[in-house]
Amino acid sequence: MRRLPVYLLIDTSGSMKGEPIEAVNAGLQSLVASLRRDPQALETAHISIITFDREARVILPLTPIEELQLPVIETPESGPTMTGAALELVCQRIDMEVRIQSTDIKRDWKPLLFIMTDGAPNDVQKYKEMVVECKKRNFASITACAAGSSAKIEMLRDVADNIVALDTCDSATFSQFFTWVSASISSGAQSVGVVSKLILPPPPDAVMLVD
Repeated sequence: MRRLPVYLLIDTSGSMKGEPIEAVNAGLQSLVASLRRDPQALETAHISIITFDREARVILPLTPIEELQLPVIETPESGPTMTGAALELVCQRIDMEVRIQSTDIKRDWKPLLFIMTDGAPNDVQKYKEMVVECKKRNFASITACAAGSSAKIEMLRDVADNIVALDTCDSATFSQFFTWVSASISSGAQSVGVVSKLILPPPPDAVMLVD
């Protein structure tokens, strides 16, 4: 079975501490529960989660939905937002985890990447370098979420095909965002092999699509 690799990059810098990161954890739980109710997503989607604050780390390697056990995501008291390091890590993981064509296995579908941040990269030079590398990885879609008023949309335009914005970082808003991400992954699971780029479903009221 060909897999649909999905990479989630979650900002865990100090500004996400408290209700925002609690809302992210709850949202991820609902996302996984929703995907498990979708037979096509359950069969093909594999999820990886990378967090980033003063460093980037893999907290969940690429894992099939049915085997997935979500770790609890935590944030430091304070610290920078190393978005460039996160992009570097996701490129490394894709090179390691995503299957290419061979004689004995089928290649994976083009991966999906979702980036959620409430700020701007502090490692700007690394970020610019890794934007170029991300473009080489042949993603079906890179979607960025600018969470809250401090998120720098202009920086996200460099890497993302699609950008959505959240006015607030409360539990209700994050719940709608992760519900939409789940619907986007399901759409990807249903359309793989039919279209070359992911067509996103319409976002809910709290999730604004940025032109």
